[in-house]
Amino acid sequence: MNYQAFTLDITDSVAHLQFNRPETANSMNRDFWHEFADSVRELDRGGEVRALVISAQGKHFCSGMDMDIFANPDPDTFGGEPSRRAEAVGYLVTQLQQVISVLEEVRFPVLTAIQGGCIGGALDLVCAADIRYCTEEAYFVVKETELGMTADLGTLQRLPGLIAPGLARELAYTARKMPAEEAKQSGLVTRVYNSQELMLEEVLSIAQQIAARSPMAVTGCKKMINYARDHGVSDGLQQMAIWQAAMFHPSDMAASLGARLSGNAAEYEPLKAQKKPFS
Repeated sequence: MNYQAFTLDITDSVAHLQFNRPETANSMNRDFWHEFADSVRELDRGGEVRALVISAQGKHFCSGMDMDIFANPDPDTFGGEPSRRAEAVGYLVTQLQQVISVLEEVRFPVLTAIQGGCIGGALDLVCAADIRYCTEEAYFVVKETELGMTADLGTLQRLPGLIAPGLARELAYTARKMPAEEAKQSGLVTRVYNSQELMLEEVLSIAQQIAARSPMAVTGCKKMINYARDHGVSDGLQQMAIWQAAMFHPSDMAASLGARLSGNAAEYEPLKAQKKPFS
C-alpha cells in the first residue's frame, strides 16, 4: 500500500518503515495517526515479517505531534458540555496511546534508528520499541512540560523502566535535551553511530540476524520479556513455564541443529497469518 506519512518496504522478512516528511522534521500529522497502527498491524497479521526497522529521512527522526493538530483541534471533541467533553478527550487519548502501543503488541521485534531530534510523541514511540539505536548528533526530549501539558502517550509509563527513574523524572520535569552519549550511558539506546548511513546499514543487518532465527523463539522472547517487565519474578517464571508447555515443539530446534551440521541457513515455518474470526 501507499502511505502519506512514511514508506514501507519488506525484504527477506524484514520490514522497513521510514518517515518521509523531512521538510516538517517528520512531525506526526493526521496522516501518521491514521496510517501507522494499521500498517504495523497488517505486517503482523500476515505472519511473514520477522522484524521491523523504523527510521526517518532527513536531519531529524521525528519532531513529535504536528503543531497543526494543536492549532486546529476538533471542535466536536473539545467543545460542548464539560463531562461529555472530558469523556471524549479521554477516548481520544486512549486511541492515540493504542497507535503507539501497537509496537509492543505485534509478534515481531521493532528496532528504531534515530538521528537528530526525537521529540515528544516520537519519544513515546521509540520507548514502545524493542531496541533503540541512534547517531552521535541525536537527542531526546520529553517536550510536553515545555508546552504546558503532561506527556500522555507512554513516555512517563515506559521511560522509567528503560533508564533510572530519577533521570526519567528529571527529563520529564525539565524538558531538557538528552544527548546521544547520555542516552547510551543511561541505557535508553544500545549503540551510537557516527553517521546515519552506517547506523541504518547496521540496524538492518541486526534485523536480518533476528529474522534468521526461529520466529516462534523470537516472539516468545518478546512476549516473556514484556510480561516480566510488568510482573514480579515469580509470576514471570510461571508464565514462562506455561508458554513453554504450550508452545514448545522440537521442529524449530531440529531445523536449527540440522542447519548447524550442514552449514546452511535454517529454514523455519513462518508464524500463522492472523485472520478475522470465521472469515
